[in-house]
Amino acid sequence: MTSSGTNSPLGSLANGGRVADGRPPDSASAAWELLLPAAAAPARQRGRALQSALREAVRSGRLAAGTRLPSSRELAADLGVSRGLVTEAYEQLVAESYLRSGQGAGTWVSGGVRAAARGARDLAPRAPGARVDFRPGTPDLSLFPRAAWAAAQRAVLDRLPHSALGYPDPRGLPELREAVAALLTRRRGVVADPERLVVCSGVAQATTLLGFVLRDRGLSAVGVEDPGSPEHASLFASTGLGVVRLPLDDEGLAVEPLLRSGVRAVVTTPAHQFPTGIGYSAKRRSRLLDWARGNDGVIMEDDYDGDFRYDRAPVGALQGLDPEHVAYTGSVSKSLAPGLRLGWLIAPASLTEGIIARKRTMDLGNPAIDQAVLADFIARGGYDRQLRRCQRAYRERRDAMVGALVEHFPGTEVSGIAAGLHIIARLPERYGPETRFLERAAGAGIALRPLRDCGTTGADALGRGAAGTAGTGTAGSGAAGTGTAGSGTTGAEYSTVRLVLGYAHLPPAEIRRGVGLLADSQRADRVGVRNRPGRPA
Repeated sequence: MTSSGTNSPLGSLANGGRVADGRPPDSASAAWELLLPAAAAPARQRGRALQSALREAVRSGRLAAGTRLPSSRELAADLGVSRGLVTEAYEQLVAESYLRSGQGAGTWVSGGVRAAARGARDLAPRAPGARVDFRPGTPDLSLFPRAAWAAAQRAVLDRLPHSALGYPDPRGLPELREAVAALLTRRRGVVADPERLVVCSGVAQATTLLGFVLRDRGLSAVGVEDPGSPEHASLFASTGLGVVRLPLDDEGLAVEPLLRSGVRAVVTTPAHQFPTGIGYSAKRRSRLLDWARGNDGVIMEDDYDGDFRYDRAPVGALQGLDPEHVAYTGSVSKSLAPGLRLGWLIAPASLTEGIIARKRTMDLGNPAIDQAVLADFIARGGYDRQLRRCQRAYRERRDAMVGALVEHFPGTEVSGIAAGLHIIARLPERYGPETRFLERAAGAGIALRPLRDCGTTGADALGRGAAGTAGTGTAGSGAAGTGTAGSGTTGAEYSTVRLVLGYAHLPPAEIRRGVGLLADSQRADRVGVRNRPGRPA
């Protein structure tokens, strides 16, 4: 191979002889340096390597638009490769519009190529740099059953027929729909017909599918709990539906505001309301069903953590009482891992065909291998074992969180039933105002989610009367107070600190350490305030 010095075609570019548009000479030299490793590649890979190197030099701008390239003969001699290899590379990149050429006019870098933005960002919802993250919604991903999952994957790959790797039924693989239907019937009391069960990419896609079909049926808005999951509103908005925020009382979604709203569809979390943590009363569940039957309405039941009840057996799903007016959704995001993106939707018969059609056009179905693995994992009892393992761990962590609040923030009220992956904590007024409390916590590297982030009435929806007190280590059976949609206030006006604290993703020792750090962050500031000149002791 000859050198790319001043006597070679590459070197002549480096000296500026053929560089257009005032491009600095060394930029062309740097571009040609990309070709040298390609020329040294194994013989069978050399052609593709040369094409890739030229393509990258043009795309990155290291070969500027208007630069004339050496002839195929000159470049081949300089690189020590066959002329045919260079000719083929030139022809391929001309066909792709990276280069242009004319009869007897040589080969030039095209002016139609624009450099793309470089780098890959990670937009996962994390708190970078946080010492402790108490935000809710994430399970302990270290509990994911890697060995059992890998064994199921090997078993599935050994027996899965080739035909199963084609486009799947948009509803999901039959074996997974049957396994999930049996699981939900047994554990959650759901009326689960595998023919009406649609496997989705989590509850998020289930919500979106339902939103599209409701809009196609003429609905313009859906009712959502307030306070409630912020994701519901944004997901429905993506389907063209507006949302009407409906307040809670101490039994669940308040019925009178629902009747006045005029909506014909509403989202609920009856087993363990998010975020307040209450369980809907039997009376309230019945009244919601009466509303749906009397108004040709649809209730979407988001059973996001219905399997996790620590003081008694969980209450069965609302859908089991009226499957023609309740659309049931769930997923493995809290029990296995959200990254699996596997969930399900069981809708009323009148909506099912529209949901299936929309699912088909949306993504042609979920990955077949992942579905088959989950079906095998459920059928062999692995999913039940995983639920028991998580229940033990999360019960211990809830106790650790309440105990840490008893120690470091005595008098804090912990609301809601003993269930799920989060608690609501209302701190004594001496720790307010809330804005300042959050600033102090953030300064100490502690990520928190205030209740007010979950809706316009979020800060006022948690009353004192039914809440347990962390100082006694107990939690009440209900905590929400009646609110009115649209009555929210600005963060600066919240004198009392109300937090949605997630604990499932943290070991007990880390929970206790984190609450201690949170207390330290507040104590230092409060000591400074007490010691200001002129302030009464």
